[in-house]
Amino acid sequence: MNVYPLILKLDKAGNPLKWIDYEAAINLYAKDLVITSLGDKSMVFHGGVNAISHRRSKIEVGSILLTTARVNNRKWVAGAVHPLTNRTLFRRDGMLCLYCGDSFAERNLTRDHVVPTSRGGSDSWTNVVTACVRCNNRKGNSLLEDIDMKLQAVPFAPNYAEWMVLSNRRIMGDQMQFLKARCPKGSRLWS
Repeated sequence: MNVYPLILKLDKAGNPLKWIDYEAAINLYAKDLVITSLGDKSMVFHGGVNAISHRRSKIEVGSILLTTARVNNRKWVAGAVHPLTNRTLFRRDGMLCLYCGDSFAERNLTRDHVVPTSRGGSDSWTNVVTACVRCNNRKGNSLLEDIDMKLQAVPFAPNYAEWMVLSNRRIMGDQMQFLKARCPKGSRLWS
């Protein structure tokens, strides 16, 4: 398990691209692909000792790196689809069952299709919600209008910045502030 937090890699326009580990970040510095560090936080890593100078090498890695990577606007286009996993889904819904409204540990949560796939529903952000095992079993293959169940919140598809927040458990304060500024006003992630 990596004890170091992930580093936020940006393209040359300042758009978040992905989370990278410290080794990938050091590699970017070594290849001179980092334009600048934008984060308040940094980590210092030490290397070996130079045989001639007898000095130990070190590199300071920032928490947010502006790199020479090309701009990829496809991730930021309205309606762009970002990977849907149970972990990101459960985090989107705040670890709450969206039927009964109770909070659960991740191991006690399931993915429920509001419109079941057997009835033409899709496995997409706007058709899936977090459900506890009891509510998911109770709903079964039914449509909500056919049974006495209601959603506590409407499922939504996160934009890329929201998805970046959902996909990393250990986000540093400066990284969170950077990503939060790129989330839509009134994003449910902050409520």
